[in-house]
Amino acid sequence: MAIDDDIERILYTEDQISQRVSQLASQITIDFNQKPHYSSPVFVGVATGAFLFLADLVRKIKLPVTVDFIRSDSYGSGTVSNGSPKISLNLKVDVQGKHVILVEDIVDTGNTISSLIALLKSKGASSISVCTLLDKPARRTVNFELVGKGKFYCGFECPDYFVVGYGLDFAELYRNLPYVGILKPQVYE
Repeated sequence: MAIDDDIERILYTEDQISQRVSQLASQITIDFNQKPHYSSPVFVGVATGAFLFLADLVRKIKLPVTVDFIRSDSYGSGTVSNGSPKISLNLKVDVQGKHVILVEDIVDTGNTISSLIALLKSKGASSISVCTLLDKPARRTVNFELVGKGKFYCGFECPDYFVVGYGLDFAELYRNLPYVGILKPQVYE
């Protein structure tokens, strides 16, 4: 059985993702090059979903960068956020006085990103930006505030479907798909 058989429809192809990641990397490079007083940004990937996006993104950034991961669990093996993200892997890198770019696979309810921003702010980050592959504003229940001169970088606005691929999973599967697609409901219902 091929995992592609579980996909109802492809939303974003491998080529579309690659082009958009390049555009985001260029914008981040421009934004940080225009601010010579900024130290090198710290990219914090939200594990595990952002690992492919983060890897592709930082390889296209034309600046010195630091990379770390944080793990926040809010889905378990379901399809809906439980609304109470738990930090299960914290940072190694000291972000005190640094410019942090939090890299997410998807921002939907806003619960996870809001709690991670609060955590990074409590650790003394001087600015916090968010770079997400997908933004799903239709599911937003919590508004979040960026810190300092932080910016919101978004790859694609995602319609309200359960999507997998390019790091996004269902029950830890489908992350290895090279595209983002809609998972057939019969797979998870």
